[in-house]
Amino acid sequence: MRLSGKVALITGAASGLGAAAVERFIAEGCSVGLCDIQETEGRAFAAQFGDKAIFIPCNITDEDSVSNAVDTVVKQFGRLDVLFNSAGIVGAVGPLAQTPGAEWRFTMDVLLNGSFYCMKHAARVMQPQGSGSIISMASTAGIMGGLGPHAYTAAKHAVVGLTKSGAAELAGSGVRVNAIAAASMATPMVANVLTGDPADIDGAIKVLAEASPLRGRAGLALDVANAALWLASDESAYTTGHTLTTDAGITVGATAAGPAFAEYQPMIREAGQSGIPD
Repeated sequence: MRLSGKVALITGAASGLGAAAVERFIAEGCSVGLCDIQETEGRAFAAQFGDKAIFIPCNITDEDSVSNAVDTVVKQFGRLDVLFNSAGIVGAVGPLAQTPGAEWRFTMDVLLNGSFYCMKHAARVMQPQGSGSIISMASTAGIMGGLGPHAYTAAKHAVVGLTKSGAAELAGSGVRVNAIAAASMATPMVANVLTGDPADIDGAIKVLAEASPLRGRAGLALDVANAALWLASDESAYTTGHTLTTDAGITVGATAAGPAFAEYQPMIREAGQSGIPD
């Protein structure tokens, strides 16, 4: 019961990473407000948890919708201890010269502006409380280049930056701000990219496991939910401004093939010589 008595708001809660976090948080004693634009799926999912969960239709690109979601959670449960910004899309895909401006702007609306609105309205509740944990989904594409489409990469880099600046501002109020940089995890969004079918989670797991630096081990939604659980709990009470990776070591150069120079050979020296000098 690591979140006993706490209240969380989770966006993108009807599926994928958000849904995994809902299940994990509630299992640890949390009450949760589920936000999503997928109303039918969200209401049905929230109904499984009785009075521990409510569903709130929310479009994170609309600030008024986000403000209403925060107010609804506070009205229902009396406070807000955790915000998990999980909602996301792949967004605009393609070369720089061929990316439509409208698709770029919409991607930024979802991945960056939506995260900002959620942080803003969580902060207005958490600061007077003197406590709270704000968690946003970044990505390995927010730490490195070449791992995602241009708009996605730019937005996730910005989320990492917003996490740092938000943490610096809110620390004095007792509010912590952190992010999670995940690699491709076995979720409907990733399954759609890898297999063409968002429901083919098993197919995605197979593809991801083959490419994983941790041989045979795909990244799962539960891995991210567990990371979010730690950041939401008091176990991370001295951690803020941090971007926690769930990536099997990809951002430190780990690959399925293993590192270069993994086998012993005599020391390489200048001008093609080897071994220790006589």
